[in-house]
Amino acid sequence: MKRLRILAAVALFALVALAVAWTRWNRGVPTADEILLLLPDDLPLNDPQVSLWLDAASEEGVHVMAVHDSEFVRPLFSARRCAGIILPDGIHKRANDNFIESIQNYVANGGKLMLVYDAGTLSPQGSYSSAKSRFSGLAGIDYALYDTLRSGTIAWSPVTGAIESFAQLDIPPGKYYPFATPVGTSSSSAPQSDATLVRYRVPELDYPSFVTSGMYQGKVILHSKAGVAAGERVFGKGSVLFINLPLAYLKSNTDGLLLHAFLEYFAQHMLGSPSLASVPDGIGGIILNWHVDSNAAIKPLQELESWSLLKQGPYSIHITAGPDGHTIGDGLGFNVDHNPSSQARILEYLAAGDTIGSHGGWVHDYFAAHVDKDPPEQMLPFIEKNNQALERVTHRPVTEYSSPSGDQPVWVTKWLDANGFLAYYFTGDTGMGPTQGYREGVRPGRNIWAFPIAHLGPAAAFEEMPGFGFQPSEILQWLDGMAGFTASHHTARLIYFHPPGILPYHNIIDQWMNRTAQLSSDGSFRWYTMSGLAQFLDSRKQVAWTASETSGLVIIRASHPTSLAHMTWRLPAARFDQPAVVKGVAHVTRDGDAWTVVAGAGQKLEFNARLHTP
Repeated sequence: MKRLRILAAVALFALVALAVAWTRWNRGVPTADEILLLLPDDLPLNDPQVSLWLDAASEEGVHVMAVHDSEFVRPLFSARRCAGIILPDGIHKRANDNFIESIQNYVANGGKLMLVYDAGTLSPQGSYSSAKSRFSGLAGIDYALYDTLRSGTIAWSPVTGAIESFAQLDIPPGKYYPFATPVGTSSSSAPQSDATLVRYRVPELDYPSFVTSGMYQGKVILHSKAGVAAGERVFGKGSVLFINLPLAYLKSNTDGLLLHAFLEYFAQHMLGSPSLASVPDGIGGIILNWHVDSNAAIKPLQELESWSLLKQGPYSIHITAGPDGHTIGDGLGFNVDHNPSSQARILEYLAAGDTIGSHGGWVHDYFAAHVDKDPPEQMLPFIEKNNQALERVTHRPVTEYSSPSGDQPVWVTKWLDANGFLAYYFTGDTGMGPTQGYREGVRPGRNIWAFPIAHLGPAAAFEEMPGFGFQPSEILQWLDGMAGFTASHHTARLIYFHPPGILPYHNIIDQWMNRTAQLSSDGSFRWYTMSGLAQFLDSRKQVAWTASETSGLVIIRASHPTSLAHMTWRLPAARFDQPAVVKGVAHVTRDGDAWTVVAGAGQKLEFNARLHTP
């Protein structure tokens, strides 16, 4: 009898342990599109290095859930479905052989893996293992060759790829260069060469990659002098996206484009996951951000009154409002308080539906030269005076900001976030859409949105372009390309200019306006303001949605505390049949290679779509 009681106690203990494990693993409802971000057991789930990935996934409109390795390797893992797994860089360098084997088995049996940079390259003791990474077989090429290369294990060089690869990665033209066939040359006769990722102001952009060795057994997406920078390959019944670039490190230091690009590529192209669009009604567009620095802008603004530019919009128009321009006391400012012409322009823009924002602080050039050098308490009054002057004319709160010369110290971002600003222009994270970005590993604001600039190679403002050799024909090609990119990729990007700098390009702008007007009439393009899009994105963050699957039928349920109106889901048509609305209000259309489900008013929505039969 005593033995039976002991056995019963042991059985009860085992059942309790099993229940606890099952509860831990099933925090939240399993979803058909869930991607697991695998983490070392000693890393808290709320660590900023984890939040960085989860924030990116939220912005890309896909589901990523952080789980610890021990949960993944448990036998119970097979009872929980997931779309794929991510092994992130930086935080997952160490791994034991049992974990490596579990990953290999998962992929061999049909799983999808996104393997990033240095994940699993170190032993549990922190040393490079054997002659190459234990993940080399999965990656399809040898790398982390420390025994052979030592200090040359990692190399820095530009990253290149085919134009088609950058387009698939949702990277806009101009962030890679060249971005198109030269004007006047047929695509069939033009030599096919790679494009290269570039940065604003300085063309050279080097990225670190492990030197690779051997013939890659898959499709190369990007490459560098180090070898394969990114590639996709089949492994057993599954597949591996190997990214030989430190995605999380780059995002934590204001270069988040590649992390977002590959996360979107993994979810959309490899997994075929449904996604929540980042623009209202799924309609892409451009934020055109005007920077009015001083009284040198008054005559150009008057000239712009006759341009076709003013027949479209709305735009985000940011103004340095003080009486001085270059130095304190020079009298060269836009002088919003006392210049009737300046006030008239502002009121006209408001009447047209544009948004007036703050461009730095009171004296444009002085503020730009001192904002990141002088103590914040000395520079803050310049920002406050600028806002107050604009609010006296507009009778509206100022909610947008742009920094003169692109200098945006962290203290400015924190102050803006704490004082009701919704958005700011940003020269970091270039090429991206609106993002709640990271600086030195942490997010400086809780709610505010950064709007990174788009650029043509090293130039962004029109007056910069001749200095880098860009001809009007190529500038027009880039502008048209940006409009087409945002429309076809259902996303938004910011382009900025100064009124004096745009004057030589009247003909170019008129032609661009013809292109954007055509896209607008087709219902595929809109102009957005920073505040308007930031408000939409804030509302989008309140959407709770899941995608569950039963017998090949995927059911998507969504809710919102006030209204789901304008929220949009895209389902790859290559994987899904036409969706059907079950509850709530929504409009379903076929848009290119995806089904689009645009929600109407209401707090709840349910629709389903059947997966194609393999």
